[in-house]
Amino acid sequence: MLNQVDLSRVDLNLLVLFEIVLEERHVGRAADRLNLSPSAISHGLRRLRRLLNDPLFLRTPKGVVPTERAVDLARPIAEILSRARLVISTAAPFDPSTSNRRFTIGAPDGVSAVLLPPLVADVRATAPGIELSVRQILPPRGGTTERVWDHVFTELDARVIDIAVVPVEETPARFVARLLYEEGFVIAMRSGHPFGNEPSLDAFCAMDHLLVSLTGDPFGFVDEVLSRQGQSRRVVLTVPNFMFALSVVAETDLLAALPRRFVEMHAERFGVSSATAPLPLDRSRIQAVASKAALEDAGVTWLFERLTGAIANSPGLSP
Repeated sequence: MLNQVDLSRVDLNLLVLFEIVLEERHVGRAADRLNLSPSAISHGLRRLRRLLNDPLFLRTPKGVVPTERAVDLARPIAEILSRARLVISTAAPFDPSTSNRRFTIGAPDGVSAVLLPPLVADVRATAPGIELSVRQILPPRGGTTERVWDHVFTELDARVIDIAVVPVEETPARFVARLLYEEGFVIAMRSGHPFGNEPSLDAFCAMDHLLVSLTGDPFGFVDEVLSRQGQSRRVVLTVPNFMFALSVVAETDLLAALPRRFVEMHAERFGVSSATAPLPLDRSRIQAVASKAALEDAGVTWLFERLTGAIANSPGLSP
């Protein structure tokens, strides 16, 4: 086994030479492929033989044949060269027009359902080889405090996600945040629902409700507001994401407080209508967040800019 001192004097080109000679089984043809003279190939083979303590290739009238040791080394050397080529390729300048990288965005589905249409259209037009993954993220409990998004910062630090798009006001100093748009909540209901005729607080509290909750906890930020006013409601169903909530609301008499832009974008195809909430619900600042370390990556910086640009240029979605 090679130790650290041995590795410090190994020429990676010798492994490339080994690979080509093994494929060609001929010194002259290997020399042509590497743009070297046959004597340079022979010199390189002598260095390899000393390094690996084996003849490696034996001369024959038609060329060379590998020794048993060379055959055994073929696969591990191919793997070493493959990894080296991968490392070097990722070090090349990022070119979105030719890149086939995959990036991961984390967002609640009520946010991703709003931002993805303009972003995908933009990326497909400018970088057709780029692939995107969206990771669904929601706070572990319904609430409005900043602490509920701390797990997102952990995922950004670990590069589980490249960029998060979440309703946060402030971020730790190691992150960069950029406002995409502001979001409020409306009361979503099936078309023709009686609440649409009387959207009062009393009527709201008398209705049965659906709540989006990742954990199934039936107490959310709407309930906090109601509690401060001495009111309450009955949550008869929780579901884990906003899109599912919209489909359930369309087929039942349940009410749901859902993001306004999300409802405006998708309500028509579900047959859902909406009303202004009869209680003061906070507006959220939807921000794109990435770590400063991640933004050292030209690809992540490119996506960050495309994301903010796509939202800014989308009708009705500017900050």
